[in-house]
Amino acid sequence: MRSLRFSPIFAAMLYGAMALTANTAAAGELTADDRTVLSEMRQGDMRKLVILDAPRDRIEARFVDLYGNAVGIGDFAGKVVLVNFWATWCPPCRAEMPSIDALSGSLSGGDFQVVAISTDRAGAEKAQGFFDEIGVEHLKLYHDRHRDMARQAGVLGLPVTLILDRQGREIARMHGDADWSSPDARTLIQRIIEMTAKEHA
Repeated sequence: MRSLRFSPIFAAMLYGAMALTANTAAAGELTADDRTVLSEMRQGDMRKLVILDAPRDRIEARFVDLYGNAVGIGDFAGKVVLVNFWATWCPPCRAEMPSIDALSGSLSGGDFQVVAISTDRAGAEKAQGFFDEIGVEHLKLYHDRHRDMARQAGVLGLPVTLILDRQGREIARMHGDADWSSPDARTLIQRIIEMTAKEHA
C-alpha cells in the first residue's frame, strides 16, 4: 500500500486554510470554550438559561412596532439581542418586565439591544397600556399579533427569552421569568457581548 505524502506547498495551503477557518469561527462566534465559560458563570435566576451547543438559524418572521411598521431580527444585525416574548395576560411576564426595562436602560447601546415582543391578540395598544402603567422608560413596544415570530422561534409558553448573537442567531434560551436587572444577568450578558466582538479570540 503506497503511503500518502504531502508536498510542502500542499501542506502550507492546508494549514493556511485551517487557520483561516479557525479565525473566521473566532470572529464574532462563540467557541466551545466560550460556551463552557458561560455555562459555569450562570448564577441565581440565570441558572435557568440554556446555552446552546450551536447557534440556531436566524428567525426570518417579521413583527411590527407600535405604529405597524414591519421589523425583523436582521434590523438589529451587529448587536447581541435579548428577545423577550410576553403578553399582558401572563403574570410572570408582567412581573419580570420592569427588570427587562432596567436591563435595557443599563446595557442597550451600540453592542446590545432588548426587543420585547408582545403576543397579545388584543393588539399593540393593550400592550402599550401596560408599558405606560408600569412606567417603562427604555423599551420600544413590538407586537407579534399572529404569533408568526413566536411560532418560528418554537415558543410554546410564556415568558420565553432568547439571546441572539450578532448575526441574529439564537445562542441561549430561558423558559420562565427572571430578574434581568440582577448583577448575575448583567455580568453574563456583558460577557456574551465581549465574546462575540470581532476582536475576541
